[in-house]
Amino acid sequence: MSKEKVKFEESETLINLARIFAGECQDGARYQFIAKKAMEEGQAYIQSMLKTLAKNEMAHAQAVYDAITSHATKKISNVNIEAGYPFLCGTLAENIKHSIDVEESEGKAIYPSFAAVARDEGFLDIADLVDNIARVEVEHNKQLVELYTKVKKNSLYKSPTALKWKCSNCGHEAVQKAAWAICPLCSMPQGYVMINVCTK
Repeated sequence: MSKEKVKFEESETLINLARIFAGECQDGARYQFIAKKAMEEGQAYIQSMLKTLAKNEMAHAQAVYDAITSHATKKISNVNIEAGYPFLCGTLAENIKHSIDVEESEGKAIYPSFAAVARDEGFLDIADLVDNIARVEVEHNKQLVELYTKVKKNSLYKSPTALKWKCSNCGHEAVQKAAWAICPLCSMPQGYVMINVCTK
């Protein structure tokens, strides 16, 4: 016997979507702030990577916002939620490490549990949306783990084997064990070299 669908405005799914919206907005802002720190440290390509993550998080927030407004049968003037808002500061590496933990928690625990609630309440499209967001957060986690490892090992621009290095400014490429200190084509500093991490 199929379960009767819960009214959206009375659902735990609405509360969970509001939590996701708040979290994704927070994540997007945090990545923008960390990107600024990366640029201050001369890491232009890391800045670009972090800005892409910020863009992804804001796209998730938009999708969740749209899900809320499209499922509501009346105006929702306010959704009260309790949420944590950590304010952590530190080195670029420490900020990346904190983001790793956030992405892992969202992708592997929080969002899958929210998707299960949505499915149980009969909101299958919302469950699929939240599952899709969770999968992206898992990929963000993998990318950040690789980046963090390279930062901690001081191996952003060197490798035991020859790799293709590419300037994110002009596109100059070379296969070698270490990236150039200054791009031989456009003279941009090493921080513009694209870092070899998964970017799926």
